[in-house]
Amino acid sequence: MTIQPANNPPRCDTPSNLREGARISFIGARSFLLEAPGDFDLPAQRLIWAVARLVGEWDDVGEVIPGMTNLLAILKETPEDPGFFVERFQAAWWEARSVDLNGKTIEIPVVYGGEYATDLAAICDHSGLSDREVVKLHHEATYRVFALGSAPGFGYLHGLNPGIYMPRKKVPSLRMEKGSVTIGGMQTGVAMLTGPNGWNSIGHADQKMFDPTSATPALMAPGDVVRFLPERIEL
Repeated sequence: MTIQPANNPPRCDTPSNLREGARISFIGARSFLLEAPGDFDLPAQRLIWAVARLVGEWDDVGEVIPGMTNLLAILKETPEDPGFFVERFQAAWWEARSVDLNGKTIEIPVVYGGEYATDLAAICDHSGLSDREVVKLHHEATYRVFALGSAPGFGYLHGLNPGIYMPRKKVPSLRMEKGSVTIGGMQTGVAMLTGPNGWNSIGHADQKMFDPTSATPALMAPGDVVRFLPERIEL
């Protein structure tokens, strides 16, 4: 079930594409998904981070999981009146003021091209750019980690140059190598596991992204800045 946004006056600091309520859906008996309106962009994500802080302080909320321009809130108990929580979540959306997370800067050396760049030619065909132009646009951009998910330590990165947008594959690759540097839609990332993958590989990074024995297992965290450094280009 999905609750459509209420008509509340927009906050004064809200970009025009966010001047409507959030969409709130029931996920199971005691979980709610809040989705920001508008585009997949940094202003929307900053509001999600702000709402996550507010909702995380509620006594009846057990866990808050920020995603990409959305968040999942899991209550400690099944609510007797779910509509009450829908109103609370909507009120939190309007109350929140944009925040930024002061993350660390992560530099990831990449071997562009070569045996792991299994989809670079397809990206060139889709974009009309040469392989060198695709690589240049990818490593010259600065990315922000919006959220972690999909696999342990995998970071969803915002900041891809629109010129190298590439849809995810309709038929996933059956075996993409761990460490593959990939593009999926308007996002980029580093594959955490070897196996099926619907993103498009343009290179490979050897840097360890997840260490389960560490006090902080994931290298990336929401708010971090990521830069890809061309260690070698094999075209």
